Amino acid sequence: MLIGIVGKPSCGKSTFFKAATLAEVDIANYPFTTIKPNHAVGYVKIPCAETFFKVKCNPRVGYCVNGTRFVPIDLLDVAGLIPGAHKGEGLGLSFMNDLNQADMLVHVIDISGSINAKGEPVDPLSYDPLNDVEFLENELDYWYLDILKKGWEKLARQIQQEKADPARVLAKQLSGLGPDENMLKEELVRLKLPPDTTHWTDDQLLALASNLRKRTKPMIIAANKADIPGAENNVKRLKEKFPNYTIIPCSAEGELALREAAKHNLVTYMPGEKDFTVVNEAALNDKQKKALAFIKTGILEKYNTTGVQDVLNACVFDTLHMIAIFPGGINKLTDQYGNVLPDCFLIKDGSTAVDFAYKIHTDLGNKFIRAIDVKKKLTVGRDHKLKNFDVVEIVANA
Repeated sequence: MLIGIVGKPSCGKSTFFKAATLAEVDIANYPFTTIKPNHAVGYVKIPCAETFFKVKCNPRVGYCVNGTRFVPIDLLDVAGLIPGAHKGEGLGLSFMNDLNQADMLVHVIDISGSINAKGEPVDPLSYDPLNDVEFLENELDYWYLDILKKGWEKLARQIQQEKADPARVLAKQLSGLGPDENMLKEELVRLKLPPDTTHWTDDQLLALASNLRKRTKPMIIAANKADIPGAENNVKRLKEKFPNYTIIPCSAEGELALREAAKHNLVTYMPGEKDFTVVNEAALNDKQKKALAFIKTGILEKYNTTGVQDVLNACVFDTLHMIAIFPGGINKLTDQYGNVLPDCFLIKDGSTAVDFAYKIHTDLGNKFIRAIDVKKKLTVGRDHKLKNFDVVEIVANA
């Protein structure tokens, strides 16, 4: 699973990425600070199965704090997109092609309106950030359209002459973006496109591109810099105009400051929580004290969290509809090295016991006999649908 972080230059995109991953990336208030995409690991936050069994887990990847498990996910930060990106403006095509592999996108917007359409600094609230949503939708739709229309006239004639299935041909044409044959069939019916592909209009092709983009690159909006005075009104306007989007106010700078302070043992802070505790006040200078005071009153008391962790969890569980499953044994929660509940897998909601077996290892799937719901101590079959936070033992042939 890969989540792409996108937006205009200087909107706080790389700050969001660093806050989510603590990766070392360049951050500056001018366009195209990021040129090559940055790839790092972030985490979703879930209750750990250790609390149910009253044990202490030893994660092989990720980490666990007081019964809260942080499960790794891949994040990709691409360079800022500007109007005309799909035509190559600002090296836009290169940046957009970096998103091919992404399962979904987080659109980081400067909700304070202090960055104009080109990513240049302006006075706060002087630019309408609602324009940025339509800008990115437009760029992504035309990016899909450009790929769809590559050699389209020849392809449309070929489909007619060979009496080929348009969905099958287009699935191959768009394979790098993710739509499969079934999805294309559904969209061709939804849009009522005529059987003769040579008669499809530019508007129909754009509508098809847009629908495929929405399904293969779902997007939520991180309304960044929500702590700047007056920005909360823009958050309200954004939610009113785009009710179909998940929109989460956030302060990437606030989250980054808290994670860095926790890293240096100045505060105790768990990502996504509504408060923090100063543990070494004597080590703080006046500037740091002032910054922490503002984070407490200007961000956490106003929005309950900085929003960064909320965005990641919303991506994985609300938009991509994943569930978290722990492998475990009915009589043994440890692996061969003695690690307790060492693994946690993110799989699609609706997955079955045998799907989970294949997720762990192909041999387990091929040799599947049955599974056991370890919490309930209940044997289940291959088609049993798993639930979020289940602990499952797979029984297979030797």
